[in-house]
Amino acid sequence: MIALVTCSELPSGSGEDELAERLGASWAVWDDPSVDWAAFELVVVRSPWDYKDDRDAFVAWAQSVPRLVNPAPVLAWNTDKRYMGEVAAAGLPVVETTFLALGEGLPDELPEELVLKPTVSAGAQDTGRFRPAADLDAARALLAHIHASGRTAMLQPFLASVDVRGERALLYAGGAFSHAVSKGPILAPGEVASMAIDEDPEMAAAGPTQEERALADRAVTWLTERFGPLAYARIDLLAGEDGSPVVLELELTEPSLFLGHSPGATERFASAFQALAR
Repeated sequence: MIALVTCSELPSGSGEDELAERLGASWAVWDDPSVDWAAFELVVVRSPWDYKDDRDAFVAWAQSVPRLVNPAPVLAWNTDKRYMGEVAAAGLPVVETTFLALGEGLPDELPEELVLKPTVSAGAQDTGRFRPAADLDAARALLAHIHASGRTAMLQPFLASVDVRGERALLYAGGAFSHAVSKGPILAPGEVASMAIDEDPEMAAAGPTQEERALADRAVTWLTERFGPLAYARIDLLAGEDGSPVVLELELTEPSLFLGHSPGATERFASAFQALAR
């Protein structure tokens, strides 16, 4: 028996009924004390999107679960976006990022347009897009809110390509490329996402460019060398100022897999998970 991990707000997961059916899996809430995790052949993290409210408890839970994918060391690393510093140090091109620890203010020199968000979050919650010339007070208020919650903030330049072509998300099942989607911009200038955003009306299937595919493959190779084989991964990319792709995020914990946007995607992920349960 396989368990698919979710949260109490989504006891039957989020849009993955067909995946659960193909696996013969049952849904289980990660912080439900009545669940016997050792009884499962495999435990697959899918939609525990409330982990951000108590990341320490979530990581401790992951460390206690046998046969968990992705494994607990991956989740501990990936649930705090300060991992982007290590990704950059490994030589992968990333969106330029400045981390603002508790007590640190905005730097004196800011890009014409910026994105500010916490390092621990889900669904873009508490993410803001600002033009300092008009929105500096709002940016400072969001930074204060993030710090008041005990979280580090991250500051990135807003890349104009987001409004033109959006993000590209490349999905990998068991280390093999499955499919890709495009995601539209989620925030207008001066806007803050006070709640998690779980739907994107502009999302669509998309064929990655050769450069995007090469960078995503390179990221998965590096991650595999760092952690060992991954059951699932989503590599989120943007076009940088020169048009070349850069890494926005590496989603290894509870990424939406957008299975409905590619024929055969559900089967590919089900096969990857079934192989790990044998």
